[in-house]
Amino acid sequence: FSMEQKRNCLSLCKCEVTLGLGRWFSSGITLPIYFKAYSLMSVQGRRGNARLPPEVNRVLYVRNLPFKISSEELYDIFGKYGAIRQIRLGVNNDTRGTAFVVYEDIYDAKNAVDHLSGFNVCGRYLIVLYYQANKMQQRKGAVDINKQKKELQDLKDKYGVE
Repeated sequence: FSMEQKRNCLSLCKCEVTLGLGRWFSSGITLPIYFKAYSLMSVQGRRGNARLPPEVNRVLYVRNLPFKISSEELYDIFGKYGAIRQIRLGVNNDTRGTAFVVYEDIYDAKNAVDHLSGFNVCGRYLIVLYYQANKMQQRKGAVDINKQKKELQDLKDKYGVE
């Protein structure tokens, strides 16, 4: 960051994190991560009378993550907005760059979505959505159907069946 950027972003924090090759936990290279620290006071004041939209829930689906990000880094970023119950980080080819973040409180999850959607992490802008089971099943089903069609076509080609 330039001196001008540092002066303009007084709430910018630096945290050193460790990257590695583990499935859910990591150890290895230490890199600096920059993130903004936000105040939670404004959300805490509205909790008593706030009505939330029906799609809001405690489980967040995060996309467009850097492939090398660790769960500890996600705890550092998402933990600023409330207590986290669990983080699941995608590790295979289909799920790399995605994660599920489960908050203890629904208002903390809403605050995280409001502040972290479009947040820049290592040159990538996060997409933070509320988890919707029906959309996840549709996505998984579409992948499986396409895979089955390809396998069927391969077998037809192999045995000369039309």
